[in-house]
Amino acid sequence: MKIIETTDAFKALIENIKTSTKGYKDPLAFGICRVDLGQLNVEKSLQATYPLVNWDENFGSAAIFIQALAEQGVEVDFTQNEVVCNINLEFLKSCLNAFTPYADEAHGDAHKNIQVVSALYSQIINNGSFEGEFKVTFIFNDAALESVEATYLKLYALSQAKVALREICLDGAFGALPNVAWSNGQPIELDYLREFEIELKLANEYPHIDFVDKFPRFLQHIIPADNTRILDTSKVRFGAQLAAGTTVMPGASYINFNAGTTGPVMVEGRISSSAIVGSGSDVGGGASILGVLSGTDGNPISIGKNTLLGANSTCGIPLGDGCIIDAGLAILEGTKVGIYPEQLEKIQEVNTGLTMEGEIFKAKDLAGLNGIHFRQNSLNGEITASRSTREIKLNADLH
Repeated sequence: MKIIETTDAFKALIENIKTSTKGYKDPLAFGICRVDLGQLNVEKSLQATYPLVNWDENFGSAAIFIQALAEQGVEVDFTQNEVVCNINLEFLKSCLNAFTPYADEAHGDAHKNIQVVSALYSQIINNGSFEGEFKVTFIFNDAALESVEATYLKLYALSQAKVALREICLDGAFGALPNVAWSNGQPIELDYLREFEIELKLANEYPHIDFVDKFPRFLQHIIPADNTRILDTSKVRFGAQLAAGTTVMPGASYINFNAGTTGPVMVEGRISSSAIVGSGSDVGGGASILGVLSGTDGNPISIGKNTLLGANSTCGIPLGDGCIIDAGLAILEGTKVGIYPEQLEKIQEVNTGLTMEGEIFKAKDLAGLNGIHFRQNSLNGEITASRSTREIKLNADLH
């Protein structure tokens, strides 16, 4: 692309690209990434790092990227769900020529894509790069994942709250991502370690392996909010979403991918994949919120605001606001729960439109209700539900 002098000329260029490119379609998401390649299979992507994720936005930049690829002889197939292309110095030069009217604003929030292209161009000019190390990824449809690059793009979108939890398709993610050894944030092919184990160990070059998994850790890719605390990097998987003010303590805590919090939350227990915890809630030490593969019949669990899960409790149903599950208690969909008449009346008072009759219920019949306190009678073992007498509020000084 030739150097574009004015913003009007830039807008005209974008319009021309979209109208003259056969089958042109705005991407759902796109971004430039640095890829860690395999040690044995040098064409195999192990990890993709995105300095910037565009999700349903910045379509002008996407058009420029697509045109820059076309000038290098790479035609984007808009009928595909995802497209991943290698980029080179000529691609970056073309983009910078098109972005010239905005060059002085490259460090503002409105033009982060220019900053990415400019920084990468300078890096390659100064340091050089390996072929295939940098790519541009486009996602055109929210469909099952096929590539490492597209999978990471979606995981970034989740962890950066570009999309809501449980609202994008992550089918295929486990198949797309290779299982690798992670050492100081870098992925290493297991086959490479097996093949060169003798040489590496004799040379005292065998790497320190932090863990083996398909997913990296959250903090390897995401900068959390200033008032968010994660006391052990292993406790949050990449693809989790942590709202500002969340505290994740060490010990029995864990937050899986496509799971997380919507506000300040104290996490000392397990938030399984697809589980969401509301603002002001407390997941007590060793408490567990079941995931969709853990006995909830595929129903994802949401925990409301200001709710307490006592230490070592198990939650297998959605809970509303201001609920309590006592320590050590397991509330599953089929758990029989007794509710005395006076307590049932109080529960109905804080759940508008609720009409229930009887004294024994399955826990799934109480799913999503507000103000319920689940407890167990220490004399006869009966599990009962009553009106919660308090809302659980976190210590503001700690969040």
